[in-house]
Amino acid sequence: MELKELPKCPVETTLALIGEKWKILIIRDLLNGTKRFGELKKVCSGISQKVLTTNLRSMEDAGLVTRTVFPQVPPRVEYTLTDVGYSLAPVLNAMASWGTDYKTFLKLLEKQKNK
Repeated sequence: MELKELPKCPVETTLALIGEKWKILIIRDLLNGTKRFGELKKVCSGISQKVLTTNLRSMEDAGLVTRTVFPQVPPRVEYTLTDVGYSLAPVLNAMASWGTDYKTFLKLLEKQKNK
């Protein structure tokens, strides 16, 4: 992705790179280390092979992921976050924290309704 293609707003830029559901989940799983294609497909339950491939290629083009192909039969391909990809950890941690807080908020609302 080139700078001229990105939105002026930094939030929009971030969303353009990781705003899709699957990209966030792929990053979440790669934060724990390198994964093979099949491992990512398993942990991202419900994702099709085509969608996973498309997202990984897009993330590779954006510089978030590196793809390593090992010359063997059958071919082994591994995906790893780049330093730029790893720099998204605080963003995902903030999302996880917010999600936890929101669930707590909903539980409190439910308790109040049941009184």
